Amino acid sequence: MKKYLTLILLPLILSCSQESFNNNNPYLPNYGFSTTLNLNLPQYSQLLYTANAVYVNNTGAGIRGIFVFNTGNDNYVAFDAACPNQALSGCSTMTINGIKAICSCDGAQYSFFSGQAEGQQYPMKQYRVQRISATSLRIYN
Repeated sequence: MKKYLTLILLPLILSCSQESFNNNNPYLPNYGFSTTLNLNLPQYSQLLYTANAVYVNNTGAGIRGIFVFNTGNDNYVAFDAACPNQALSGCSTMTINGIKAICSCDGAQYSFFSGQAEGQQYPMKQYRVQRISATSLRIYN
């Protein structure tokens, strides 16, 4: 009986993860990368405060760079700066406007809280964020 219970529950346990999200998008390739941010540095210090975003354009970080956003309670999200519903082009790098990312190709406004934009098929491409210390984050794919 224990064998059968294990066989039934094992796929359920393995499929559940706090960090599981679908990163498949036909417009955006999947690149592996890892970058570390020191929040004590001036260019990242805004991330110490809730509802602030920064654009990180480190070599190899994402497709068109990444946005990192403080959602509050020491939680962070990271998204690619490439417009998720556009083929890569000259206008497909988004910009920060408060708590949203704006795609200059089509004017779509993506929420940093959800990664979604009203009426758009694909959300922003999300990356994993690991808190290394009180002032250090690792963003990776």
